Amino acid sequence: MWKEKVMPMTIGLVLHMPFVKTLLSYRTGGTIESKYCYSVWLRHLKMFNSVRNGVPKRVAELGPGDSLGIGFAALLSGCESFRAFDVIKYWNVERNLKIFEELIILFKNKASIPDNTEYPKVQPQLDTYEFPDKILSEEILKESLSESRLEAIREEIKNPGNPRNTLVKFYVPWDDYKVISPNSVDFVYSQAVLEHVEDLDGTYVAFSRWLKKGGIMSHSIDFKCHRTTKRWNGHRTYSEFEWKIVKGGRMFLINRLPYSVHQKLHTKNGFKILKELPVITANDIPRNKFSKRFRNISEEDMTTSDAYMLSVKES
Repeated sequence: MWKEKVMPMTIGLVLHMPFVKTLLSYRTGGTIESKYCYSVWLRHLKMFNSVRNGVPKRVAELGPGDSLGIGFAALLSGCESFRAFDVIKYWNVERNLKIFEELIILFKNKASIPDNTEYPKVQPQLDTYEFPDKILSEEILKESLSESRLEAIREEIKNPGNPRNTLVKFYVPWDDYKVISPNSVDFVYSQAVLEHVEDLDGTYVAFSRWLKKGGIMSHSIDFKCHRTTKRWNGHRTYSEFEWKIVKGGRMFLINRLPYSVHQKLHTKNGFKILKELPVITANDIPRNKFSKRFRNISEEDMTTSDAYMLSVKES
C-alpha cells in the first residue's frame, strides 16, 4: 500500500507550497456542459416525481460548481426560484449565459435525457431516459419557456449581484444556515458534492432549516477516492497525518466519510429516507490495511462506492 501512497503524498507536499497555491485551478468539471446540467436536473426531477407529483416551486442546490446550469434547467422546467450555495465562486456570467441558451434549445426540442452511455458515472440511473412530458406538459413549458420569462432570467444572469433579483440568487461563500429564511425551500439537491463537505453536520442542519416541512431532498454522493489512490477506496488507508499531506494546500478534497454517516445525519435532522440506491463495488483491500479510523466500518460502508438518497423533512 505504501507505494500507492507515494505519488499522491508527493503532490500534496507540493500543494502546500504558498506559490503553488496561487496557481491552483479552481475548476470542478461537470457543469461546464449544458447536456450534463440538463441530464442531472431531469434525473433529480424524475426522482422527485417518484414521491411527489409536479415541479417544485422553490429549489436550492449545494455546490453548483463551474456554472449555475443545473439550476437554470430547474427554472426552465417551471420552478419559480433557484438558490445556489457554494464555498468558492467558480462560475462566471459568460459561461452561465452560454449554458442557459443551450439549455433553452434542449427544452424546446424536448431532448431525451443524456443517459449512461454519454455520462456513465452520473447517478441516479433511470429506468427510461425519454423526455418527461408527463411531468413537463405543453402547458408548463409554454409558460416556463415564454420569451418574457426567458428574458427575465437572462437579465438576472447578467446582473448576478442585483439585490432585487428573485429568480436566481447565490450565496458564496455561505457559512451559516441563516443566509436564507427558514422553511423557505421546497426541494434541495446536490450532485457529487456532499463527499467534499468538511462540516457535514452543519450542512445537514442547514438543509433541515431551509426546507419546509414535507420538503424533499435529493442527493447523489460519490464515496470513491477521487484519484487519490489507484484503488477506488484506497483513500481510507491513509492515516490522519498522511491525509493532511495528501490534501495539501487545497481548501477541501474529500471528507472520506462513509455511507452510514449520511444515513445517521438524515435521522438526526428530522428526515425520513424514502429511497436509497447504493452502488456496491468489491473491496480488495484487507481490513488491516485500512487506517485505524476506518478499519472497523461495516461491510456496507466498506463496499458502497456511490449512493443516491431521496428523503422528506418530517420535523
